[in-house]
Amino acid sequence: MSVGGINLFHNLARIVAAAVVGLAEISLATAALSQIAIPSGSPFPEGLTATKDGTLYASSLTNGGIVRAKPGASEAEVWIEPGTFGTRSTFGVLADENAGLLWVCSNDPTPLGVKGPNTIEGSFVKGFDLETGKGRISAQLPTQPSICNDLAVGPDGALYVTNTLQPQILRLKKGSSELEVWVQDGKLKGGLDGIAFGQDGALYVNTFQSGEVFRIESNMGVAGVITKLETSRPIKFPDGLRADKTGFLMVEGAGPLSKVTIVGDRAEIDTIKDFAGPTALARIGNTLWIAEGQIGYLMDPSKKGQTPTFQLRSIDAP
Repeated sequence: MSVGGINLFHNLARIVAAAVVGLAEISLATAALSQIAIPSGSPFPEGLTATKDGTLYASSLTNGGIVRAKPGASEAEVWIEPGTFGTRSTFGVLADENAGLLWVCSNDPTPLGVKGPNTIEGSFVKGFDLETGKGRISAQLPTQPSICNDLAVGPDGALYVTNTLQPQILRLKKGSSELEVWVQDGKLKGGLDGIAFGQDGALYVNTFQSGEVFRIESNMGVAGVITKLETSRPIKFPDGLRADKTGFLMVEGAGPLSKVTIVGDRAEIDTIKDFAGPTALARIGNTLWIAEGQIGYLMDPSKKGQTPTFQLRSIDAP
């Protein structure tokens, strides 16, 4: 492992701990919202996605596996058991209905003090059949150390993946089972996390540690100019990022769910509502669902041994 990668992992752990401040207060503020309970065996949801029929899928950073909540359910159910198909700790998830796959980031979370369901080392992208839940594709991230954090499907049908411990974005071409480095640049060293394609065809990413947003031009699948965007306000621990109509939606570990509008080289960040340590989001029709991962509980020494309750919360889309 490179020293730089280890230091970044430790820095991420430290700043996530800071985000736990005020979680209890935020939870009370959101208590009246519609919610879906996460089973006790699948705590700390890190990723969230939905299919067009309204089914939600969430991961578990500590225990692994995938839970599923069908339309109208008040509690999610375990759909993919922890450890299935060589998975360990599960991070980002993405429903790719065109390919019939649920993409899942699987990682060794040992540096976070988390054991996970087995001792498999390394970081992987796993593809599960959306109908049966059977594992179909397994691709290991080629660089060490790595953390497969989040995923997006590009206009070319390829899968694009953020690597939190390296300043790189990986690509899994349609029909391939091997990841390649699509772009690597020191500008992206602040802990790559959320990822989404805009209507302009460019790829947008945020960095969890440094609180930045970048646009990466893409021409026929070839990475182009990387531009750091000015943000209308500071962003703290930006995480899940999803394209939404003419802009994006984004959550920050510090609490906000926000609408992001790109105007030239500037990102206008308009807060919609605060949540308890949100990590990911998904849209179903006119409803936004938020995963309250509350990952700060894993890092804050004063919270050691405590496990809050976990849920997916919804609000009407603005």
